[in-house]
Amino acid sequence: MLLVVPIQTALSLALAVLVNRRILRGKGFFRTAFYFPSVTSSVAITVVFLFLFTASGSVNRMLSYLSVDGPNWIDDPRGVLHVILNALGVDQPPAPLQSAPFLGLSWWQWLAGPSVAMCVFIIMAIFTTSGTFMLLFLAALQNISGEVEEAAMVDGTTAWQRLRYVTIPMLRPTIFTVVTLGLIGTWQVFDQIYTGTRGSPGKTTLTPAYLSYETSFNGQQWGRGAAIAFILFAIIVAMTIVQRIVLVERDIVPARKRFYRTGGTPGGEKP
Repeated sequence: MLLVVPIQTALSLALAVLVNRRILRGKGFFRTAFYFPSVTSSVAITVVFLFLFTASGSVNRMLSYLSVDGPNWIDDPRGVLHVILNALGVDQPPAPLQSAPFLGLSWWQWLAGPSVAMCVFIIMAIFTTSGTFMLLFLAALQNISGEVEEAAMVDGTTAWQRLRYVTIPMLRPTIFTVVTLGLIGTWQVFDQIYTGTRGSPGKTTLTPAYLSYETSFNGQQWGRGAAIAFILFAIIVAMTIVQRIVLVERDIVPARKRFYRTGGTPGGEKP
C-alpha cells in the first residue's frame, strides 16, 4: 500500500496529462494501450509476470546486458532494503536493531522492506491499475475550463506551475477517489497471490485477503477467517476516513472569521 498507492496515483496523473495534450497525435491509440492492462484477466497477467520474472526470464536477461546478476524474483524472501545494505557491505544488523519489541520481530526485520518476491506484485499492481485511474483523471481534466489555463498562461506561469498550482488543486476530488480506490485495492489483493505464490516464499507475499481465505477454507477455522475479514474491513474504513480528513478542501479564511471581518452581517454587507 505504501508503495503502490503513491506511485500509481502519480503515474496515472502523468499519463492523463500526456494523453490530454492537444498536440499529441494518436490519442485514441495511447488511451487504449494504457487502459488495456486494466481490462485484461488478472490471472493471465499474473502468469505472464511469473514467466517474465523467473530466474532465467526476460527481466534477468535484460539485467545481464547491464552486467547485473538478477535475483530469483519469485522465490527470494529477502527484503529489498536488506539486499541493498548487503550490496553496500552491511551483513549484520546493528545491536540496537536486534531486539524484538513488537510482535516478536526485531526492528531489523521490520526495516527489511517488501521482499523481492513482493516487488513483482507491486510492479504488477501498478501496471494493471494505472490505466483505469488514468481515465478518471482524464475525465476530470477535460472538465476543467480552458479559460482557467489561458488565464494562468497570461499571468506568465510555466507548464509545471500550471500543473502544480492550478490543475492539481482542481483535481482534489478525483485524487481522493483514486487514492481511496487504490487503498482498497491494495488491501484486497487476492487473485494474484492465489494464482502466483500463495503467500510464499516465507509468507512474504501473504495478504490479508488471502490469509482470510487460507484460514477459512483450507484451515477450516471459519471464525478466525471471518475475524480477519472484519479487521480488514475496519482497517480500510479507518484509513479512508483519515485520508478524507487529510484531503478535504479547506477555505483560506474560516467562515466565522470571514463573517466578522465583513462587518458581522450574514450577507457580508457592513451595517
